[in-house]
Amino acid sequence: MPIHNLPNVVNYAVPAFVLLVLAEMIVAWARDKKRYEPKDTLTSLALGTGSTVAGLLTVGIIYGLATWLYQYRLFTLGYAWYWFVAAFVIDDFGYYWVHRAGHRIRWVWASHVNHHSSQHYNLSTALRQTWTGFFSLAFIIKLPMFLIGFPPEMVFFVGGVNLIYQFWIHTEVIGRMPRWFEAVMNTPSHHRVHHATNPRYLDKNYAGVFIVWDKWLGTFEPERDDERPRYGIVKNLGSFNLIWAAFHEWIGIARDVWSAPGLKAKWNYMVKPPGWSHDGSRETSETIKALWEARERESAEWKKPTSSSSGADRAAPPRRDGSARTAAIR
Repeated sequence: MPIHNLPNVVNYAVPAFVLLVLAEMIVAWARDKKRYEPKDTLTSLALGTGSTVAGLLTVGIIYGLATWLYQYRLFTLGYAWYWFVAAFVIDDFGYYWVHRAGHRIRWVWASHVNHHSSQHYNLSTALRQTWTGFFSLAFIIKLPMFLIGFPPEMVFFVGGVNLIYQFWIHTEVIGRMPRWFEAVMNTPSHHRVHHATNPRYLDKNYAGVFIVWDKWLGTFEPERDDERPRYGIVKNLGSFNLIWAAFHEWIGIARDVWSAPGLKAKWNYMVKPPGWSHDGSRETSETIKALWEARERESAEWKKPTSSSSGADRAAPPRRDGSARTAAIR
């Protein structure tokens, strides 16, 4: 089947994206004007436009590599509907691991971070995409599919459908979906957790379409009604500068590698989690969560009764003179 028979579905979805952003903007402004910040939205749209251009410049290389590998496939699977379903599920599982790597390996995070850099959470945030995805080498995760025998056109098609699905989950307008849907699928509630910087929510819910991957692999965290997500990154940009938003983490890596003492430290500044430093002077998500958990334990200890008899003391009947009866503590 020639490639033109499986169109780039993301391009066809762009007009719908724009209309839905406008519709959400109207609804959000009616409820709370702070949900949309014009400069932030423009930055997201500009990053999305730049990402599209970058993709057009690099897709030929990736497609060429895919077709070359496909020559050495183990099987010829064809285009039956069930192979599309299989490809979609496998591709989504691969997306989970790429996304997880994007938060755990700084080199990949440098490409992914601008998607998280908005302190607002709305449909325009979904369009805040990377300009440097090719350099993160995340596409490597798809290569085994070509060797198995999934046609490149099919793999790119289901990847596009995956991205389209993820658009609608970037919103606060939708609360929670029905319980059965929340149990299996990624939803706005689950993805709000992923975009949050609250220590409880850090590095959780990596799923693209199926949230079952997170539940299976121990990275799931439900959204809590008593803890509203705070969006952005741990150290927010503090600027709407487009170039800085697109490249700030790459610049940070270059600075750290240049000044790092020794080859091991230089390498670790690229492959260790974001926030890693050779002298331990910075915070990673692990240290942030560890400090938060320690505070939570300390707070829980303070809330415990100081005596096993406290409940009985409060329940004791009053004295005849009207004063409270207290138990002797020996």
